[in-house]
Amino acid sequence: MESYSALVIRESEGKFSKQVENVPFSFLPEGEVLVRVAYAGLNYKDALSARGNRGVSKHYPHTPGVDAAGTVEQSGNLAFAPGDQVIVTSYDLGMNTKGGFAEYISVPASWVVPLPSGLNLREAMALGTAGFTAALALQKLELNGQKPENGEVLVSGASGGVGTMAVAILKKAGYRVIASSGKQEQYAWLTQIGAKRCINRSELSDTGDKPLLAGRWAGAIDTVGGQTLAGILKATQRNGNVAVCGLVGSSSLHTTVFPFILNGVNLLGVDSAEAAMKNRMDVWEKLSKDWKPEHIDRLHHVVGLEEIPHYIDEIFAGETVGRIVADLKA
Repeated sequence: MESYSALVIRESEGKFSKQVENVPFSFLPEGEVLVRVAYAGLNYKDALSARGNRGVSKHYPHTPGVDAAGTVEQSGNLAFAPGDQVIVTSYDLGMNTKGGFAEYISVPASWVVPLPSGLNLREAMALGTAGFTAALALQKLELNGQKPENGEVLVSGASGGVGTMAVAILKKAGYRVIASSGKQEQYAWLTQIGAKRCINRSELSDTGDKPLLAGRWAGAIDTVGGQTLAGILKATQRNGNVAVCGLVGSSSLHTTVFPFILNGVNLLGVDSAEAAMKNRMDVWEKLSKDWKPEHIDRLHHVVGLEEIPHYIDEIFAGETVGRIVADLKA
């Protein structure tokens, strides 16, 4: 083979186009491990890259895709051999290193995670960065004393990629979940995948002057930020934990210290991009067993690579629900 198929983002006179092309293997960067991609998951960061966001991708032409799962084709590192099934998420993949929406990726061995025995490649991408991030958030909560018996746990932005996974993973881990979403038409589905009850996102955005509100949840996973996060902190019960892993609403946070110094609330940051490999492998192991969602097939929609440009536009329109996974095996 002299070429392979890839989604290519090109820039011309400040405008960005996206289409599937055949590109030469020289399009790939040098890397220790060449992976034949089977599935790739779509994330908001990929959509930003496709729109030319310089905070995500600085150089074009480019292939986005921060998630990929497939089979090792070649390896210059003894840790991996041809035929090994692997997962690659985060780090620089899909940002300035050509990403997973292609038949092949070439990456450092230090980015590669062996596929755990409890997952297949499609399931790994059904989870992807979204599931991995949600699981890291739960890990942070539990390291700070969160337990199912403490009470309900809120998930904001529950119909999005990370939010969907957080609902399902928390349910599998034994928690009672409150799902917050502005998409009331998705409440029945959120209940099916694990939510005990659903609330409208408007209930979380507190712009009043009260520094504290009556405690409504024992902990939370927030994917929204901004006023939503401020409202969540005000209504978190004493000694509760709030793990923050997103900013789809806003990157700003305007609040007071009162939730922290009067109620002992812990605000926990979650960084999935640069998680240490040992922790990364431990979390993927949990996702393959104890935290593997019961209804994982309901959490994602499989499409062809040529459909990804459409779904990139859908993300910006707020029309996607759950995970979109591209099948690159054909």
